[in-house]
Amino acid sequence: MSNQHEYSFFQSVEKSFEKATKFTKWEKGLLEQIKACNSIYSMRFPVKMDDGRIEVIEAYRVQHSQHKSPCKGGIRFSDAVNQDEVMALASLMTYKCAIVNVPFGGAKGGIKINPRQHSVYELEKITRRYTSELVKKNFIGPGIDVPAPDYGTGEREMAWIVDTYASLKPGDIDAAGCVTGKPITQGGVRGRKEATGLGVFFGIREVCNMPDVMKRLSLSTGVEGKTVIVQGMGNVGYHCAKFFREHGSKVIAIAEYEGAIYNAGGLNEEEVFQHRKATGSILNFPGATNLANSSDALETACDILIPAALENVINGSNADRVKARIIGEAANGPLTPDADDIFAKKGILVVPDMYLNAGGVTVSYFEWLKNLSHVRYGRMEKRFTENMNGNILEQIESLTGKKVSDAERKVIQHGPEEVDLVHSGLEETMISATREIMDIWHKNPEIPDMRTAAYVCAIDKVGTSYAELGIFP
Repeated sequence: MSNQHEYSFFQSVEKSFEKATKFTKWEKGLLEQIKACNSIYSMRFPVKMDDGRIEVIEAYRVQHSQHKSPCKGGIRFSDAVNQDEVMALASLMTYKCAIVNVPFGGAKGGIKINPRQHSVYELEKITRRYTSELVKKNFIGPGIDVPAPDYGTGEREMAWIVDTYASLKPGDIDAAGCVTGKPITQGGVRGRKEATGLGVFFGIREVCNMPDVMKRLSLSTGVEGKTVIVQGMGNVGYHCAKFFREHGSKVIAIAEYEGAIYNAGGLNEEEVFQHRKATGSILNFPGATNLANSSDALETACDILIPAALENVINGSNADRVKARIIGEAANGPLTPDADDIFAKKGILVVPDMYLNAGGVTVSYFEWLKNLSHVRYGRMEKRFTENMNGNILEQIESLTGKKVSDAERKVIQHGPEEVDLVHSGLEETMISATREIMDIWHKNPEIPDMRTAAYVCAIDKVGTSYAELGIFP
């Protein structure tokens, strides 16, 4: 019998929160307010299925905090959706936005269905009905609550939401800002798809660039040459693997629910993805060894382990066998509080989900701003920058009498496209957040781990917001 505690996801988040409160200056009442979910909307509505029968759909929207408006958070379609999970994810969103300085309160939504068991037409009816229920209760809007994609949803569902919202709110000029993660043609932003994976990469790269932290872990600085294992080959896992590989790391194992594959020489995520598309499984990938259980990959020796799938995959019963030096939580809540305690004792650095996977919400924020400003990023300055850089280059060439090669000219002259600005804004966000958290931890060595330092950072910002609003005179 393992001594592992059974935590609900929301209790896990509360436990981490409480661990951090003793390192903050706020009084108990204010901390209780920060921790509590402000509004919980649990709904049931009927939808007629393709075969004529009526199904009653269970769905939720939780607004955890309104210390900043609007609230922000994804909508997941999964038969595992329940109120506890949605509350936990909504509270993580509050802390996540605070840490990366995105001015939103946290929210989350969920519809309890298995999207694979419904036709596209049924999914559209369910999504549109859910949206109209949210509109009816004022639980959605560019200044109220802005949903986004999450597990089981994507651009298509966001397009249905924005269309339903706009049809119910005619004349709302900012209607496109009611949801993010939309297709580009519907007001989406370039760079959204890879945002979470790229944010994970930027965050871990910044940690790896800190000589004192790397020394403590007996690792060299930088991500070059580091061995990486990724669990989950969805959008986030795929892009994590891609950016680490492109920057000189070796992805030695990839795990999915059907099993895992290992190759000490490194794997190419695109080839693995195509192999899975063709065969229905990542197993038997040419040149790689199959690992019997997906969980074996989590216990394989590596420098950086990236769980990018679901909650609680590393817990009190298997954390002892994890051999990674750094764990980057790309998924939400992949570690239980028990696992955290074990890793803190073993000196393994856990880079926590609540800020590490904030790339998605950061770029969602850029999309929301784009929708409110009604202009594409780069449209105003791209040509100006190119012309200016061209002039400077010509001046330097005429003064020195030397010519720059065409390839170099192209790089120097390049004016920013939307995707360049989005990536650069994301890089700035992740680097500053990483430094801020490490700074808090550095100044207070009694803080046991980076997750607690991240919570301290979040609680301080949300607390300051509440105090300045005068809610607690």
